[in-house]
Amino acid sequence: MTTATASVFGAVHLGYIVIETDRFADWRRFGSDAIGMHHDALSHDLMRFRLDDQECRFLLRRGPAEDVVATGWHIDDHTSLERIEARIRAHGVPVVQGTEEETALRGVERLLRFPGPKGITQEIYTTPTLSAEPLRMLTSGFVTGDSGMGHVAITSTRPARLRGYFNTVFDARLTDCIDETISGVKLKIRFLRVNERHHSIAVAATQGLPVDPIRTRVQHLNIQAATLDDVARSYQRVHELGFDMALSVGQHTNDKELSYYARTPSGFEWEVGWNPLVIDEDTWEPTTHQGISVWGHLPVGQTIVDKLAQFRAGARSLTRTEDTVPALSGAGIPDEAPAHRSPEVSSLFHTRQADQADLGIEGGPGHERP
Repeated sequence: MTTATASVFGAVHLGYIVIETDRFADWRRFGSDAIGMHHDALSHDLMRFRLDDQECRFLLRRGPAEDVVATGWHIDDHTSLERIEARIRAHGVPVVQGTEEETALRGVERLLRFPGPKGITQEIYTTPTLSAEPLRMLTSGFVTGDSGMGHVAITSTRPARLRGYFNTVFDARLTDCIDETISGVKLKIRFLRVNERHHSIAVAATQGLPVDPIRTRVQHLNIQAATLDDVARSYQRVHELGFDMALSVGQHTNDKELSYYARTPSGFEWEVGWNPLVIDEDTWEPTTHQGISVWGHLPVGQTIVDKLAQFRAGARSLTRTEDTVPALSGAGIPDEAPAHRSPEVSSLFHTRQADQADLGIEGGPGHERP
């Protein structure tokens, strides 16, 4: 008999993403020709991308959302899956079993679905189906395994509630925080982990004013390239194929990942990174870093139209209530007493801000990009 209160930390891994889009031709070029993933066309309304031998890492279905509509979490065993299910049901939240068709499309053995923050359905599964078909990719590979396949970044007006949600469901732990000031607006980004990966979920929020400047449910998705050469070559392909680049190559202050951000055909961003640090649970202590990047991650091609669109999105967010699934998020988890700020990057960050001001770049690197 499973015990709902027993921890599932370490048994949870980001496994796949479901995206709804009407821009199939653009996504096909972006995913396979630019980023370099393996592409499988299933039908007029369905396609998948692979990163490794798992049959599905990204499932794209035809529809108007132009957004992520579900995240799939690989659970190590049936006992851990049943623990999570028991928690969710104990809080009065419905859990739906996936149909045979849904299970087959995702390439998994057992699938359960339940409501998630910002309308993103959360799905948990066991035993992914492995494909015997050789990978056809323009890259040497991607890092998945025990760390999962990357991370999801979300902007929120209620970050404590989101932290409470993922703590209740997955026993997520706070890895660290980043404070960033952009054009006088203070941002705090909280990084949550469910296994050895530095973070599988990032939650960014403005401080003092509860606005959400991002139209889409997610701000960006991240995948981890196997080599630095893979990052450089995909960066070049994104440029050559005419896709928008959001942020140039740079290195983050907290997980030390070297990465760039491209803009997907659906509008949210896609980070390709390399060599983030791996957490040692015996020694790790959360800290607060100043600034999102040690170097790089400069905005590319941002116009006044883009800034106005963000302003309008933020203004609209004031008129609606963000769904946090209160039964699971509860009162939320407030920030602890301020952790120490990372001193090694503080002077670099302020120097970088001054350099950008001299260049006339407004907003600065890492703006709303956890």
